[in-house]
Amino acid sequence: MKIVGLTGGIGSGKTTVAGFFKEMGIPVYIADEAGKRLMSTSEEIREKIIGLFGEKAYKDNQPERKFIASKVFNDQEMLAKLNQIIHPAVARDFEQWHRKQSSEYVIYEAAILFETGGYKKCDFSILVKAPQKLRIDRLKKRDNSSKEEIQQRMNNQWSDEKKSKLADFIINNEDLEHTKQQVEHIHFEILKAGKNS
Repeated sequence: MKIVGLTGGIGSGKTTVAGFFKEMGIPVYIADEAGKRLMSTSEEIREKIIGLFGEKAYKDNQPERKFIASKVFNDQEMLAKLNQIIHPAVARDFEQWHRKQSSEYVIYEAAILFETGGYKKCDFSILVKAPQKLRIDRLKKRDNSSKEEIQQRMNNQWSDEKKSKLADFIINNEDLEHTKQQVEHIHFEILKAGKNS
């Protein structure tokens, strides 16, 4: 069973694209959601995060996400340390999930698929792109974030140009109908590749 990595910059519309794959019956694993779930449920992760950020990182056994975010957004070293706690746990969780699936392929959706080298474990990778202005508008509506906060988060990710060089497929997500057509085309290309391999 093939693993197809799905990624894109913040606000590009990865979740929308993942939804289109789901509609076609393809199982989707969302790494960010898994990371959040594991931060809430794994005792080992909780202890490691408290060890990194102190007792304020958790309240009533639940992660204080705003506090943690404030510690990592301007500190690349702290962000890397947090990722070293979360990413191996997510990788193990994905492996368990993957073994239970029975489709031709699965989608592994991760915000920093290329930055972490995660794409090397995938048979194919898909990059979702959208113009920066559209991405900023979407995020302002979705998160009530300021332009400065959004820019800061974008700066923690690689540029689309850099990611495009590594992607097998690129989806330009500006018009929903066109995006859906692109997803269908990629779906058939992956199925075709599966039959030929």
